[in-house]
Amino acid sequence: MKFNKVLFFLMISIGITSSCESQKSTDHKPVTKSPDQTIPNDMKTEIATFGAGCFWCVEAVFQELKGVMKVESGYMGGTLPNPTYRDVCTGNTGHAEVARITFDPSVISYEELLEVLWTTHDPTTMNRQGADAGTQYRSVIFYYNDEQKRKAEDSKAEVAPTIWDQTIVTQIVPATTFYPAEEYHQDYYANNQNQGYCKMVINPKIQKVRTKFKDKLKDQN
Repeated sequence: MKFNKVLFFLMISIGITSSCESQKSTDHKPVTKSPDQTIPNDMKTEIATFGAGCFWCVEAVFQELKGVMKVESGYMGGTLPNPTYRDVCTGNTGHAEVARITFDPSVISYEELLEVLWTTHDPTTMNRQGADAGTQYRSVIFYYNDEQKRKAEDSKAEVAPTIWDQTIVTQIVPATTFYPAEEYHQDYYANNQNQGYCKMVINPKIQKVRTKFKDKLKDQN
């Protein structure tokens, strides 16, 4: 069934949702770092890096999945070395807000991560996710090798159109240097679940993952 965006954009039009940029400009409180799953030295892991709007959302979504060992919010795809959040939010550095995902391909595949990506953000809106607008919020897949490029292109052509009616505008481009975001951006949802943006924007994405991908969830106990 195709995703219905009417309710979401109605919420935006009457001001129920807020942009994460406005919240980021004021939130600098100490955070409690969630422990990453221990990665054994002999484990073969891979990296996936996705941009899908505010990195708080992307990070929270992929932290739900078994086989995902670590998710880190950051910046990629721009020209300015060592960008800060203030730099990136100008829209002039070329960076996208991204989540870098370390995963165990024996538990969850790159193709499965892509399906979750298509399901939990709108890949049909150019440089925008809801109230978050600007090139830093673009839909983008950064690939690390030819195999990831092929899988991303196949998924964009074959899977995304089964979820969305309109043209998919997601970029598929080579990965560049990843710059970790400031500490207060990391594990944002885990530390701020009662904050308005988390309730109105991130919670529905989390619930969608928990409903559609029950077989892919980490143990919630």
